Amino acid sequence: MIFFLSLLILTGLAWLAGRMGMTSLREGRACMRLALTVALVFFGADHLLTPQRYLPMIDSWLPWAGTVVALTGICEIAGGLGLLMPGLRRWAGALLAVYFIAVFPANVHNALQGLSVDGLPASEWYYWVRLGFQPLAVWWALFSAGLLRWPFAGGSDLSLRPTPTHRRHHHG
Repeated sequence: MIFFLSLLILTGLAWLAGRMGMTSLREGRACMRLALTVALVFFGADHLLTPQRYLPMIDSWLPWAGTVVALTGICEIAGGLGLLMPGLRRWAGALLAVYFIAVFPANVHNALQGLSVDGLPASEWYYWVRLGFQPLAVWWALFSAGLLRWPFAGGSDLSLRPTPTHRRHHHG
């Protein structure tokens, strides 16, 4: 939930920057995309700098836990940065959605085992509530990458080809 709280705060700050004249942040989707990028780069770097924080989530049931933690950090950083590149944005969003689904078992394991993770609340309920937010992470990645328009305009455009500037939808 700390990740999602970060997304909300960062989106709000980006929205304020857009209202204060930063034209690239006038669109809500752009604010959400920047927030997701910043959060992913921050938490991805944390995976690399303090892997011991993440090892309890996987070391008892996945081989090469240290490598898995490093790879997840690299995936988060690469996915976040990919969202900023128009030619890669849709691929980054799709792959981040897959990533958020792929890490879900680790979050379930954490909730079931009642593990304590440095930097996260020690309350058991926190880990169970956090599971309910995982679909939001998938949606956020797809929406901020321009693959989904729902619920703001309905529908989706699941093509992974970059949207030409003249056809780009400006919703959100």
